[in-house]
Order: sequence, then structure tokens, then C-alpha cells
Amino acid sequence: MKFSTMMAVFTVAVAMVAGGCRYNKAGAGEGGDKAAGGDETAAAVSGISAEESDISEGKAEEGSLADIDAAGKNFEDLYARCGDVSFAPVYFGFDSTVVPQGELGKIDAVASHLADNANRVVVVEGHCDERGSNEYNMSLGENRAIIIRNYLVQNGIGADRIQTRSYGEEKPAVVGGDESAWSKNRRGEFAIFQK
Repeated sequence: MKFSTMMAVFTVAVAMVAGGCRYNKAGAGEGGDKAAGGDETAAAVSGISAEESDISEGKAEEGSLADIDAAGKNFEDLYARCGDVSFAPVYFGFDSTVVPQGELGKIDAVASHLADNANRVVVVEGHCDERGSNEYNMSLGENRAIIIRNYLVQNGIGADRIQTRSYGEEKPAVVGGDESAWSKNRRGEFAIFQK
């Protein structure tokens, strides 16, 4: 077994022990019963995870996107969606917040764009497949968005230029009740805005 694969498996094990296994007997999470949906996490954990990130969510800087909601301001009144650019979604494994190694280039492309366009900001949107409770999937979607946000910050993008939102299972990319649909719905998406 390669060292990177061993470290990835170790990271998943530590995450499950530290945060409690995400599966419960009632089937919370994307699938609940691993046998029903297949657990792809072990095959796709060679990327980044919350445990590997040294950036904590922390308090947003003054004047940041996070302060807009706190001040009662409307994000859409201050920023306009950019129609001239779009980025590929980042896909996640089953019930996972680990960004697979092969998906990191997608986040790097967003970081490069933001570095070249200082007047632009990004909203990272976290999504899940339809399995699991609404509450659980909202939390999982938020954690996926935060992991992507942390990677952007680690790559030089100011935290005050990044907002996260979770849609849970509410905005599927593909409608369907099988793995081909579910795999496209476990994602993080990027919405670029500017003042």
C-alpha cells in the first residue's frame, strides 16, 4: 500500500473517531447503510480533509462577506453575479468532506482567477445527494464548502473574499435514485461575484 493511501485511510479513521462515525442505525447521512450506496470514501481520500487543514473557520474579518448577513445587508444588493466565468464542480466521495486529489486542480483554477481579479469574490456552495436527513445533509454540505474555502485561503485568497453556503440535497445537479445521479450531486460549486 502506498504511503499516501495509508495516510489517507489513517486520516479518515481519525476523523471518524474524533468526530464520531457519520453513520447511524437510522440511516442519517448520505445513505446511512454503507452496503446500500457503497462507500467510495476510502478510494478517494488522497486529497485534503478537515484534519489536514491548518486554517480554522474562525471569526470573519471586518468587512468580509460573512459580515453582510450579520449587518442585515443583502449580498445581492452589494455584489453582481459574474456571467463571464464558470468553474467545474468539485466532486466528493460518499458521505465525505475529503477533496480527492484529482479534484484539487478545480479549486486551484478558482484561486488563480481570484488572484488575478482582486475585485471578485466567491460563494462556495456545498451540495449532497438525496440520501439522509435534511438536517444532516445541510451540515455535510456546509462542511464541504468550508473545506474548499480553507483550501482557497491556504492558497492565498483572503478569507474576507469567500462565503460558504449549503444547499444540502435541495438543488440536485442530476435527478435520479442511483449512484450515477448521486455521484454528481455530492459536490461543491463556485459562484463568482464582483462589486
